[in-house]
Amino acid sequence: MFKNLSTLMFLLTLISGSLISISSNSWLGAWMGLEINLLSFIPLMSDSKNLFSNESMLKYFLVQALASSILLFIVILLSMINSLNIFLKLNLFFSLILNSSLMLKMGAAPFHFWFPGVMEGLSWKNNFILMTWQKIAPLILLTYHFNLNFLISIIFISIFIGSIGGLNQTSLRKLMAYSSINHIGWMLSTFMISNYFLMIYFLLYSFLSFSIIFMFHYFNVFFINQCFNLMNNSPILKFSFFCNFLSLGGLPPFLGFLPKWLVIQNLALNYSFMIFIMVILTLITLFFYIRITYAAFMLNYSNIKWFSFSKKYNLMLYFCNFLSLGGLPMIIFIHGIF
Repeated sequence: MFKNLSTLMFLLTLISGSLISISSNSWLGAWMGLEINLLSFIPLMSDSKNLFSNESMLKYFLVQALASSILLFIVILLSMINSLNIFLKLNLFFSLILNSSLMLKMGAAPFHFWFPGVMEGLSWKNNFILMTWQKIAPLILLTYHFNLNFLISIIFISIFIGSIGGLNQTSLRKLMAYSSINHIGWMLSTFMISNYFLMIYFLLYSFLSFSIIFMFHYFNVFFINQCFNLMNNSPILKFSFFCNFLSLGGLPPFLGFLPKWLVIQNLALNYSFMIFIMVILTLITLFFYIRITYAAFMLNYSNIKWFSFSKKYNLMLYFCNFLSLGGLPMIIFIHGIF
């Protein structure tokens, strides 16, 4: 009882820290919100059943503390420079460091060195929080102050690293980490359109991540070879499970293609070459997703007779998979009606 109560308190503090950060009217208040968010997430990462959780906690704390200290230091220097109205070139340099500290907090490449390692030592619930909620505050703060040329270079690097890094992975947690880095690049590209598209992309990405992580947590799988045997007793669920990978990679006609479609449609006119490179690099992500799903669909495995589903979560699994796989045709149909 006390453990559940303390977990609820830390979750509320985590949410309030992010809300304080994004609603603050000063960089100092935003820094305070980020610190509250960090200190409330650290206790949630502890898990007595997982031996690697302490290592992930230490990695996460050190990296986030470094990013927070850089952010505070640069904010103080920028306020001094703006008050004195000198060193314009130095002001630009400090702005790039400010953007880098926020990207280090969200795990965008090339500041991603900590992200896969931290993901590997956490449970699926904490991985979902790290992949979704922990990116909200840095993303919104980055919209307040960013350099366009620097942003475009980060977009290319993030999509490239997210695509290449997942090629030789057998761990599902690292695979999801590199997929998140890839999606960060696409989310950063929405800065050149509007914050409305950023919200749409983030919400759809969060839903797709929830649907696939919920299944990972339910079946208690952490490596790719574990996925093949567990769902042979339910072919429909197995098919939808692996199609979620394709949806997360952005393959039409799944729901995951919708946010990428919106970005391509709105940036193709002014940034056609950039969109071309982004699509080509994302095809690498689809390659290793298709490689996983092809192996799952084509190979035969012996059925496990003793495995059965819990009726408590069975409906939830099918509902999430139905929206993930059939959401795009439904949205197009609704848009055509209205």
